[in-house]
Amino acid sequence: MKVCVVGAGAIGGMMAVRLAQSGHEVSVIARGAHLDAIQTNGLKYIENGEETVARNLTATADMSEVTGQDMVLLGVKAHQIEPIADQLMPMLSDTGVIVTLQNGIPWWYFQKLEGDYRDNIVRTVDPDGAIAAAIDPDRIIGCIAFPAATIDEPGVIRHIEGNRFPLGELDGAESERVLAIRDAFVEAGFKSFVLPDIRSEIWLKLWGNLSFNPISALTHATLVDICQFPQTRALAAQMMTEAQQIAEKLGASFRVSLERRIEGAEGVGKHKTSMLQDLEVGKALEIDGMLGVVIELGEQTDTPTPAINTVFALVSLLNKTAQEEGLRIAGQPI
Repeated sequence: MKVCVVGAGAIGGMMAVRLAQSGHEVSVIARGAHLDAIQTNGLKYIENGEETVARNLTATADMSEVTGQDMVLLGVKAHQIEPIADQLMPMLSDTGVIVTLQNGIPWWYFQKLEGDYRDNIVRTVDPDGAIAAAIDPDRIIGCIAFPAATIDEPGVIRHIEGNRFPLGELDGAESERVLAIRDAFVEAGFKSFVLPDIRSEIWLKLWGNLSFNPISALTHATLVDICQFPQTRALAAQMMTEAQQIAEKLGASFRVSLERRIEGAEGVGKHKTSMLQDLEVGKALEIDGMLGVVIELGEQTDTPTPAINTVFALVSLLNKTAQEEGLRIAGQPI
């Protein structure tokens, strides 16, 4: 396959290296020092102490240079999609697809969803419906990225844990194309499978992201610390309970219990969430796609979200202050 990773950060970079090594023609869209390092030295990937460098891939900042793709892996954060939305479809071949990897509720959540909410616009992540208008829903495959990884330095990706990339068509069909993508992922060494209800799996990951990510940013604590501190464990559980009530009203289901989901996060250990990592290096925090969108869906389904609202307010102010005043805390004494 011809594969382009748009946003070759920690997860996108990990996928790019493995897919390139398994024989696919891979290109990556990156920028800044990360792009410079990839163009100069290739993209390095470290897992279990073993280093792999993918040099047989094309790296550019210009999306218009990449066309005829069988698969575009959309790895940018939710708030970064709208500015590039109209550049994605021209990258595809006649049968190419966009595989979405964003955390949180995606812009396409209500597209092809049976029921009263079908084709609603998710205003928090797509305020004017520009993304939904620019990207054909028939070309979308949903995917959830469960692994944790970091960018150690420009051009260097380090795997932390996890290997799962479940996939699903928006209408739940087990199509030839989604099976082909699954096979490509499996051949690249990932654990991938096709689900008849990708939205329920989205909620399963979001369950943890909407709670642990902002709590970690506010407290600078790792997953295990949050889960083992009684007050923050209880807060995470309350936020997850509110989200579960919304999800179930929208027809989603949860295949694991809330307590098991928390135990899973605890088992990851001393891992900094992606939101805490972004805070420490001065990036804008991915708040709306994880929290704001859940509040929006709570309003649509008449579901109160007091705990989520409170944490959303606090982390939003943290993000505003950090961006305006350039605050950083990265391993330095406070």
